[in-house]
Amino acid sequence: MGKFFTRERFGRPQVLAGFLLLGFLAQCVWLLARGTEPLEMDSPHVFRIIEGLQQWDGQLVAGTPSAARTQTGTPTPPEVEQNDGYDPNHSPLWYLLASLPMLGWHGNANADAGWFHYWGWLARTPYLIFGVLLGASLWYVSRRLYGNAGGYIALALYCVSPIILRGSTLYFVQPEMGAAWGTFGAIFTAIAVAHTLYAPREVVLWNWRRILLLGLSLALAIGCQFSMIILVPIALGFMLYLAPGRRGAAVAIWAASCAVAFVLLSACYLFRPDVFTRSMQHATFFGLSWQAFRMPGAYIRMVQQIGQSGPVLFLAIPATLIVYAAWRRSRYFGNTAPLMIAVFFLTLSLATPHYPGIGFQLMATPFLFVFIAGIAADLLETRHRELVMACLWGLLLANALWNLAELAHVRHV
Repeated sequence: MGKFFTRERFGRPQVLAGFLLLGFLAQCVWLLARGTEPLEMDSPHVFRIIEGLQQWDGQLVAGTPSAARTQTGTPTPPEVEQNDGYDPNHSPLWYLLASLPMLGWHGNANADAGWFHYWGWLARTPYLIFGVLLGASLWYVSRRLYGNAGGYIALALYCVSPIILRGSTLYFVQPEMGAAWGTFGAIFTAIAVAHTLYAPREVVLWNWRRILLLGLSLALAIGCQFSMIILVPIALGFMLYLAPGRRGAAVAIWAASCAVAFVLLSACYLFRPDVFTRSMQHATFFGLSWQAFRMPGAYIRMVQQIGQSGPVLFLAIPATLIVYAAWRRSRYFGNTAPLMIAVFFLTLSLATPHYPGIGFQLMATPFLFVFIAGIAADLLETRHRELVMACLWGLLLANALWNLAELAHVRHV
């Protein structure tokens, strides 16, 4: 135990990152207390909770047709009702996570509709936890790639991002933080696994922890949003690119991780292949509309959504892209990979005017923060360090103050 609590694992950087995450939590609590409306029986959040609770009780498989829905008095969302009773975008995992905090009180929840009005905020706690875990993962990855400075910059952008705060508290948005954390974990776990393939040992068995982690990340992302099935070929592509001499081992690890994800998702369907098959037949993996690329309104919407990731991005993204294009030193894999993923998800967001378009925007946000942090960390190593540092402090403080001012104006529900 003494070897675990070392200064390498719990030193000054970890303490500072912890304080930033505490600030993030404080903002989420403020938004929960003032801005989130109590849950009523006609809320889609209540539908999600009841579906999950009934699956925990063994009454049905959430997100699939069941006569039990008519017994609760909760209206079925239109996208489910119009899809023969199947949720086209989410697996039962989405419902099970939402209802998990309610397991101790599910008897009251089914008996008294007013119970949701006072205790429904508990259903938001899983997404708050996902928000904290995604922030911690973002800091860890950025610090490993770019040093302490990169970790602090990425986390500082994350902790005051409106779209992250809204997603972590379900402030008038769909619950997508589980998919966001799973997506971030899947991409960077695949990259980490590929780098370990250079070690002179039996890497497939040696990587069993990372195999489980990659499988869990894929299951969480895909289970919370079917469109994240795109992560499967992306993860394989990164692994094959980074380990050209060990592609056989890379494919074996990738296949094992996909098998783990499949088993976990099958467990969410109670290992009922008939229900799983019918659900996949009714699933909407990509609701892309290529006509959106010819619509000016789609681009305006995307720019507005980027602003929801943080107003500082209107300056930071053009500046870092100019540096990336003009400065050869910054064009290495650690900067290129998050930029590629962010651009890819932003493109999917543009091509998806409706749901899950805003989800793709949320997926892109952490990768944008990693890319900005990487370019900023590179600039801090030049002879213009003092000027870069002053600009960074000014932008980060202005961004934080703007976000706090907006939080102060949130109306009390």
